[in-house]
Amino acid sequence: MCGIVGYIGANEIKSTLIEGLRDLEYRGYDSAGIAILEDNSIKSFKAVGKLINLEKRTKEFQSKGFGLGIGHTRWATHGKPTELNAHPHLGKFSYVVHNGIIENYQELKQSLQSNGIKFLSQTDTEVIVHLFEKNYKEFNDPMIAFEKTVQSLKGAYAILLISKVDPQKIYFAKSGSPMIVGTNKNNEIFFGSSDAVLIGKANEVIYLEDEEYGYASSEGIKLFKDQKEIGLNKKPLVGDKLSAQKGGYRFFMEKEIYEQSEVVVDTILGRVLDDKIKFDELDISFLDDIEDIKICACGTSYHAGLSGTYLFERVAKIRCDIEIASEFRYKEPLLNKNTLFIVITQSGETADTLEALKMAKRAGLKTLAICNVDNSSIVRLADYTLLTRAGIEKGVASTKAFATQSMVLWMLALYIASHKNTISKELLKSEIEAIRHIPSVLVVNDKLHEKIKRLSKRYLHGHGFFFIGRDIFFPLALEGALKLKEISYLHAEGYPAGEMKHGPIALADSELFTIALMPKTLLYDKIKSNVEELSARDATILAISPIEFELADDFIKTNYSNHPMSEFFEMMVITQLLALEISVRLDNDVDMPRNLAKSVTVE
Repeated sequence: MCGIVGYIGANEIKSTLIEGLRDLEYRGYDSAGIAILEDNSIKSFKAVGKLINLEKRTKEFQSKGFGLGIGHTRWATHGKPTELNAHPHLGKFSYVVHNGIIENYQELKQSLQSNGIKFLSQTDTEVIVHLFEKNYKEFNDPMIAFEKTVQSLKGAYAILLISKVDPQKIYFAKSGSPMIVGTNKNNEIFFGSSDAVLIGKANEVIYLEDEEYGYASSEGIKLFKDQKEIGLNKKPLVGDKLSAQKGGYRFFMEKEIYEQSEVVVDTILGRVLDDKIKFDELDISFLDDIEDIKICACGTSYHAGLSGTYLFERVAKIRCDIEIASEFRYKEPLLNKNTLFIVITQSGETADTLEALKMAKRAGLKTLAICNVDNSSIVRLADYTLLTRAGIEKGVASTKAFATQSMVLWMLALYIASHKNTISKELLKSEIEAIRHIPSVLVVNDKLHEKIKRLSKRYLHGHGFFFIGRDIFFPLALEGALKLKEISYLHAEGYPAGEMKHGPIALADSELFTIALMPKTLLYDKIKSNVEELSARDATILAISPIEFELADDFIKTNYSNHPMSEFFEMMVITQLLALEISVRLDNDVDMPRNLAKSVTVE
């Protein structure tokens, strides 16, 4: 969830850049940096952690008069969060900032290294600046050099580049990652990866399209595509920073549901390779002598962890249990030193989970945190951490945190399976292909969302909801019920579908709404039988499945898939949208539901 800013003008550049980066803090980051070019000299500053550290680093510096600069907030993907890996990245006479991923960076890096070019960082971004300088030496024209550089890149990117060989310009390019250019009546030019950076500064903006590139200077903006200059499609910029942060969505929760596809890409970047799962954060020997796994978490993280238990046992063939952290703390648990103790938390500050981790540490267990916030209490305490890279989640009812936690657990199960040799190369390759497909599964279909909006009006009364599923879809049923409870204030429960006849079916009548998760790839006939039992008792059925179910009162058709996790993530989005739209119809505060806090730092 990295952020980009850029500026050309006569105002104090450092302050303008840092102010812009502050407007992007909501996206999440672990380091930040700026580079300022004035009087043919480039000054660069970087710092790990929050912007306050960058401000301290730049306290004695102030620009004077006309100049230009670029800035970046980084969420680590390639390489750890260090100053060397922070942007801007430098060559001999140029600096670059970049969002996205350069898929062919290893190939480019090896070619550049063979030409004697030395790299300072572990990032994919650094190849851009070195490639530009190599091309400049060959063509002696900065525009041609930049154009050739962009043509060599494969992947998704938003790029800003400045160079002493052309000190009046910022070069830019966009493909698959957002970039906006803004102007005002004072002939200032602003760049941002979000509208939030430009609100109050620019009055007209250009939303760059994929494969567009060009340069900006005090004389204006030149835009190109396919080596041909194109016109500027300027639009007025209106709104406030809060609405800009929402990106045009009604609520942060809605925005976060829609951006799950993007953040899951961040989650898997650099970790899912062609033939293996790779975690730079882990020492593989850390897993030696591990006999079993115990997961500890609360709320949504507990549900993600429960889904992980199925994956660890099925894929990695290792025994895995899960505990609710608030219960684990007081049950006097028996702990085995050959147990890998995994804690899962969005904030890294969840009080019960933190105390459970301390207990595991005191007992001498190896500990691993799955978390979204670097440098949080749990991250600092655990032996190792796998960051989910979900970015800041403002909606109290978690969505993208659950998606990224589930993805990390899936990857970790495959990682452990490879280490234990419990998975064949063929199956591992098939699983990797399935993982790479998930971002497309998570893209919200507008027609689907509209259908859920219409359906939601039928589910505003009654005496409760059952969300039911089997196997890994049972944790998803729990999570779907929790989302509905949190923001609609309607009573909802998640159940394993096979448990209906062991008591809960006594509640079945026409005023009981059943949300049935019916995947084709996993135990379809079994759950179909369970749903038929509820239908026979006159329960109202909403079936979510790729196979039409004739007894359903309402039906949401999902896509056919050959992997259960594809169906898992698709049904996850549907249950999130259903909870959202029911809450909207009930006129509730979707982002700030009553009685709840985003980070639970007390018992």
